Amino acid sequence: MNQKMFVLSICAGIFMAMLLPASQTEKTEKTQKTQSGSTYRAAFHLTTPDKWKNDPQKPVYFNGKYHYYYLYNRDYPKGNGTEWRHASSSDLVHWEDEGVAIPKYTNKNGDPWSGSVVVDSNNTAGFGKGAIVAIMTQPSADSGKEEQFLWYSTNGGKTFAPYGEKPVLANPGSVDFRDPKVIWDEQEQKWVMALAEGTKIGFYESRNLKEWRYTGGFQTNNIGIVECPDLFKMRANDGTYKWVLGASANAKPSGKPNTFAYWTGSYNGKDFAADHEEPQWLDYGFDWYAGVTFEDGESSDKYAKRYALAWMNNWDYSNDTPTEQEGFNGTDSIVRQLQLKHYEDNIYSLASQPISQLDKLTVSTEYDEKIKVNGSKTLPVKGDTYRLDADISWSDIKNVGIRLRESENQKRHIDAGIFVQGGYSYVNRGFTGQPDSTRTYLESRAPFDASKKKAHITVIVDKTTVELFIDDGRITQSNQAFPKLHDKGITLFTENGTAVFEHLTVKHFE
Repeated sequence: MNQKMFVLSICAGIFMAMLLPASQTEKTEKTQKTQSGSTYRAAFHLTTPDKWKNDPQKPVYFNGKYHYYYLYNRDYPKGNGTEWRHASSSDLVHWEDEGVAIPKYTNKNGDPWSGSVVVDSNNTAGFGKGAIVAIMTQPSADSGKEEQFLWYSTNGGKTFAPYGEKPVLANPGSVDFRDPKVIWDEQEQKWVMALAEGTKIGFYESRNLKEWRYTGGFQTNNIGIVECPDLFKMRANDGTYKWVLGASANAKPSGKPNTFAYWTGSYNGKDFAADHEEPQWLDYGFDWYAGVTFEDGESSDKYAKRYALAWMNNWDYSNDTPTEQEGFNGTDSIVRQLQLKHYEDNIYSLASQPISQLDKLTVSTEYDEKIKVNGSKTLPVKGDTYRLDADISWSDIKNVGIRLRESENQKRHIDAGIFVQGGYSYVNRGFTGQPDSTRTYLESRAPFDASKKKAHITVIVDKTTVELFIDDGRITQSNQAFPKLHDKGITLFTENGTAVFEHLTVKHFE
């Protein structure tokens, strides 16, 4: 890097954005490990305090905070089911552990699985104004099938009680009947539920959260079994209002991602009609599953933007993480901001960007106006927790990118860039430690229009994660990786040509 580089130190009282362990002793030990750099625990991604986490449940905003529940297993790796653990945050960056809110095996229906939480502001269910109502899947003790049960909280979401032992939505005979997502339909003044039913997403309506009626369904094609559906309304940048239907799906057998598929379209209070049969994908990486979106609780305009986060893991190798040696397995993505945009190809797409609140973590910033690269150029910048931005341009080139978490001998690294000759962006973790022992998940790819000859790249790097945003974030890729803890180098590189990296900024996080 040339002499235009400068360093701006920013003093900040930063708290690590991880769940606080139960005891002060554990907290001190883990803080010391993090400060010494000898831990795989994320610095600013939410992680489970111990044992296991998987599916997020949609966060809700009340009493000045976001309240978030996720599936947690205190008995991992011995199995024995999941329960709902609670975390809260005022800024979606720093999270405080609130403990288990819905313990497993507290009613005859066993352990609670995925679902969603709503604030019943109008007391439609009769538990009181502002009661927190959770509806989730449990394996019914009576039928043995997946059915939907209601739990409620009258103490601000700290603990929940079951609404009896009978389902509020019984299984009609489906093998897959799970993951209810409940929203309030303002126009129709009713509750709406989207439910994963094999390859179909079913829609149900209710006035009181206790009695549900089927209204219609949306059949997906060629993306496998769907899970954790989502339904919400947004206003695009051209002023058009669209409904968005999404679900997590493993479409890998058909050459598509196994992350979050979504469709834009219309919802008439009964059924959803998609603008296009083929889904779009909110992430092209290997590790952005069971994603949820939620409203900005501090904004009066709930249609202009939303937030999203997901479980950063993959069921094909979910138990193969080195973090298990430190007693935990479970990391979430950063919270990203979503906006709906109308593009030149007459398609409405969700564009993702890291939330601006991440800037609170910045302790120093390094910047360079312009770097010309033909081959490789190693920067005098190191790090394992940061945000990197760069504008890249080229005229005739085969490949261009950035090597992240590079070892001193430059043999180990994670590559993020654009393979211009092939017309795709990518994240390649095959040159360093990664969780897939079969080595079939080495490089994630997403389409890129190489005729543009330029791109803006944003990369969010933490101890075990790399999240790539291309241009305005219409394309993103999120991946786990487990480089050696002392591998912190950054190298710019090209193949068969010259590229110019401009406005290269590295914000170091703690």
